[in-house]
Amino acid sequence: MFHTAVLALLPLMPWPAQITVGQAVVPITNQFSISMQGVGASDDRVRAAVVRTFSRLSRQTGVPMFPTVVKSGGTLEIVVESRDHKGPQRLGDDERYSLEVRDGRVRLSADAPLGVLRGLETFLQSVTQNTSGMPGFSVPEFTVHDGPRYPWRGLSLDVSRHFVPTDDVKRTLDGMAAVKLNVFHWHLSDDQGFRVESKRFPRLQAYGSDGLFYTQAEIRDVVAYARARGIRVVPEFDMPGHAASWTPGYPNLATTSGPHEILRGFGITEAVLDPTKESTYRFIDGLVGEMSKLFPDEFFHIGGDEVNPKQWNQSGKIQAFMRKHHLANSEGLQAYFNGRLLKILTKHGKQMEGWDEVLNPDLPKSVVIQSWRGQESLWQAAAEGYRTLLSAGYYLDLMQPASQHYAIDPLVLPPARAERLQKQNKPIPPPPTPATERNILGGEAAMWEELATAENLDSRLWPRLAAIAERFWSPQSVTDVHSMYERLAMTNGWLEWLGLTQRSNLELMRQRLAGGERSPALDAFASALEPVKGYGRHAGRYLTSTPLNRLVDAIPPESDAARAFNNDVDAFVASDRSQPAKLIEKLSFWQAQTEAVLPLLQSRSLLNDAAPAAQTLLNVCRYGQMILRHETVDSAAASAALTQAETSESDLLVAIAPGIRRLIEAPAVSASNRQ
Repeated sequence: MFHTAVLALLPLMPWPAQITVGQAVVPITNQFSISMQGVGASDDRVRAAVVRTFSRLSRQTGVPMFPTVVKSGGTLEIVVESRDHKGPQRLGDDERYSLEVRDGRVRLSADAPLGVLRGLETFLQSVTQNTSGMPGFSVPEFTVHDGPRYPWRGLSLDVSRHFVPTDDVKRTLDGMAAVKLNVFHWHLSDDQGFRVESKRFPRLQAYGSDGLFYTQAEIRDVVAYARARGIRVVPEFDMPGHAASWTPGYPNLATTSGPHEILRGFGITEAVLDPTKESTYRFIDGLVGEMSKLFPDEFFHIGGDEVNPKQWNQSGKIQAFMRKHHLANSEGLQAYFNGRLLKILTKHGKQMEGWDEVLNPDLPKSVVIQSWRGQESLWQAAAEGYRTLLSAGYYLDLMQPASQHYAIDPLVLPPARAERLQKQNKPIPPPPTPATERNILGGEAAMWEELATAENLDSRLWPRLAAIAERFWSPQSVTDVHSMYERLAMTNGWLEWLGLTQRSNLELMRQRLAGGERSPALDAFASALEPVKGYGRHAGRYLTSTPLNRLVDAIPPESDAARAFNNDVDAFVASDRSQPAKLIEKLSFWQAQTEAVLPLLQSRSLLNDAAPAAQTLLNVCRYGQMILRHETVDSAAASAALTQAETSESDLLVAIAPGIRRLIEAPAVSASNRQ
């Protein structure tokens, strides 16, 4: 499926369900035109997408493009067989399309307008610069029949901990549409902020947002922007926990008398809504009614995660309420709350969605369960008849490599998780049955904003989100990691033509760190580093007001250069080890550039804390070169240096350390290299 010649011609991501490739090409020139046929051609989204196609082609190619729409015989012929239903986009709307490139024409056909939007993205990805012959751009000859593996393919974006302005949200939507994601899960309230204007309850944003919130006009604008790109917008208002931003303006919602204030740090607070007051439900009814008019999607996310029951357990009034209603514990009380909430949502025409903590024997099967805790809860909910989504394994804020996210599949228990269950003497759950599989709608990547702001948001999403999008769209058999990285590199560059800033903003941030001038030495040093993984950087050191302007904030989650080096080491170790020059050259380069950047690290205050990582990198480079040159190495000292490099220095990891460790531990390393 992933022949090298095909990849050179078609850097597509997600990879289509079916594809065949020919030999010819169709030139893309300033004579490019589009024609549309079929009853669905009048769809407003199709027409808007056609206009965008001209501007995007012009930006990609540098060729002036005029929006030339002709009645027939266009370079790109679009056929839309049917009109769409009235009202907002719905779960399960038809996204299938076929794309055929031959005989000097491109033909895109779809049963419904959404298929046209998906097919146009495939067409735009396939436009590449000619490698020989006439200078310019073309589309290779190929035929695609494509459709999604899952109907729900989303991104959950937290804007509560750090507010994300609408322009940045729209840019994110552009990227999502480009890789065929179709759900924007907008996490709009949490302990650190309530981010939507409420005209009915204005004290929510007045006291719970620090003045950083979306007006209702902005919400409508973003929802319309998303719809035009085939993306549903599902709002999340987290309750009854993670609601500390609600109570400063409306203290009667709280379980305790206060004081009430929005959270300035991160973590799970004790603040929780009072589920025993009828006034709480009247308030929620009013809020849901107002928000439902802003968000036309059929689903409404109520959060429901990480509820700390301490205040409930310490309240005599609440304990008496629980005894009266025969609620055995806090889980039962939350289930009671969710039951009341479900009736409110149903009244306003919404279907409930919640994190997997809401799962309860009394919960109606209409609720969608989103699992952040793993395949076990996903499969359990699906087996019990609930529609489910997987987010576990797709947390982009944990700074894991694209390959780790790519390996996660909703239908497969990760090997590491299975191993942990075995060690704990716990049963390994059986894989889903065909009946259970039908209840798994797909999944969502998640981006929590404790350690990201609008400035570096793109770099925390892209390009790794494209790899997750492929997992949700492409057939389950598409798992080749080497192919994924080959296409991801090309997709990363292509996405920047959309206006995404995952590389350019980090370069500007490093320029700021260097005092205003670009520093090639700093860039080279940074290319060997990655941020610490998981939750190693949280640890109570950050507030919402803490500047995220250190080197760790100005590098991508995954170093392409370090991964390439580590791959080269693997190839070297697997071969006869007779050609070490390439590895030595890379290590010498990093060593020289790191030595050159040391004065800058010492003279710039925001770079001071990166100096230990520089010294660690120098040690790693020297040990690596000694091994490759067959010089005597103190194995204990080298191992200690690598351990230090693989932990963290100022939240920075030396990302080439795994490769050097493999060199040292390779069985064929001569004993004469060790001391």
